[in-house]
Order: sequence, then C-alpha cells, then structure tokens
Amino acid sequence: MMNTDKTEKAKYADAIYGLAIGDALGVPYEFRGRGSFECTEMVGNGTHGQPAGTWSDDTSMTICTAKSLKDNNGAVDIGDITDNFLAWAHDKKFTCNGDLFDIGIATSTALDTGVSQTGEFDNGNGSLMRILPLAFTDCTDEEIREVSAITHGHEISMQACVIYVHVARRLLAGETIREIIPTLQYDKPFDRLCEIDQLDEDQISSGGYVVDTLKASLWVLAKYGTFEDAVLAAVNLGDDTDTTGAVAGGLAGIVYGLESDFAKECMKVLRNKELIADCLKI
Repeated sequence: MMNTDKTEKAKYADAIYGLAIGDALGVPYEFRGRGSFECTEMVGNGTHGQPAGTWSDDTSMTICTAKSLKDNNGAVDIGDITDNFLAWAHDKKFTCNGDLFDIGIATSTALDTGVSQTGEFDNGNGSLMRILPLAFTDCTDEEIREVSAITHGHEISMQACVIYVHVARRLLAGETIREIIPTLQYDKPFDRLCEIDQLDEDQISSGGYVVDTLKASLWVLAKYGTFEDAVLAAVNLGDDTDTTGAVAGGLAGIVYGLESDFAKECMKVLRNKELIADCLKI
C-alpha cells in the first residue's frame, strides 16, 4: 500500500534512494543475459569491477537533476541542469566513488557537442533514467520534454519521460499501479502499456531502448507486491540491469517505501549516501 502518512520529503527520499538501490543492485550484472545470473542482494565486482553498493550514471544524473531543483526552489532551469551533467561527465562530480565508469553514447555525444540527439536510433533510456525528480515538482509536460532533450530529444524519448512522470505523480497521489495501467492509452510504440500487467516475462524486453525500459518498470511494479520482489525482478530481467533496476526502483520506492529488512540492508551497503542526501531538498 502507499505510505500516505509520509511527508512529501520522505516520499522523495524513498523514490530517489529506491532508484539508487535498483541501480546499485544492477551494476554488477549489466549486459548479462536473462537467466545467466540471479541477483538476490548487493554484491561487488562483476561487469564494472566496482565495490558492492556502487551506483552508476543513472543515479548520478538523477541527483544532478535533483540538485538543480533544490538550488532553484523546485523550478526547472535547463542551463543549470546541463551544467551539473557536464560537471559529472567532465569533472567526475556527482559520482559514487569519484570514478565515471558508465555513460551512454547519446548522452556523451550530446554533452560533448551541446546538441540534443534526435535520431530514431537515439532512443536509449538515458533521459528516462534521470527524470524522476520532476515528479515531485509542478513542472509542465513541456518542461519534462525539455529536460529529456538536454540529451535525448526524439519524440519517443521525450514522451516516455512524460508518461513516467505522470505515473509517478499518480502513485504519489495514492492510485495503485493496477488502477493506472488500463488508463495508459497511447499510440505506438506505447500502445501496449495499457495491458502491460497481462504480459508474460518472455514478452518483456530489458535492453537499452527507452520504451522497453518503461514497459519493464511498469511490468515489475504490477507483478510483484513488495519493494524487494519488484526491484530484484527488474534486475533479473537482464541486459540493461542497472537502468531497469533504477527506473523500477524509483517507482517501487514511492509505492512501498524503504522500511523492509531488505531495503534497510541495501541502504547499509549503498555507497556515498551523503552525496545523494545533499542533492535532495531534505
């Protein structure tokens, strides 16, 4: 059930830390195929050779966005958000361990050139993974699109971000994911969102395509009834494990909070929590 007695600040923390937990759980398994591993807890090493609890670009870019919102009293300042992204990508600020070990191609290109990536093949999940803080503001759909377009400016990427923020806001307002899903009536490529809870796992893709990541995050939230089960299921879908874990983990944090023994244990292992807290409006 939704933690309706929590303050907005506490819900915000649950969402962003939930995202970071999902990210850190997935980091060791990134690019590994479904069925080739089983994630049950936070571990180290793996794909990127990082210590247990290390989060990646998903969390870094999310807290870049959060820090800008904090510094601008909740207002969206595209230039300031971009400056934070550049400080991360070029100066290794906003990183977990002072090390930039993961950055998407479209994101890197956009930040290096100052040009949003708008091609059909630029619809990776690099803006969806960082958009969650906007759900805690009263920003418009156009502003959501503008924040996406700092790096990912194709209509599909921008629309995915709008849909995700709307879902997060509705969860915050107390609606259940089962109530929300049938109302997600969109044209292709989002046309199956309204029936996502009826699909089997073999119908859910978990690569880097933004639509697939959005679908996977909604699917695990609909299928699993605890934070632990939802976020582990997201990671265990394989392939883009950290981003699927992050995008799902943010929503699961809103719905379930982080009071479970599993979440508390993850929080103990999660690295550099102080930086995350400093970037939130708490």
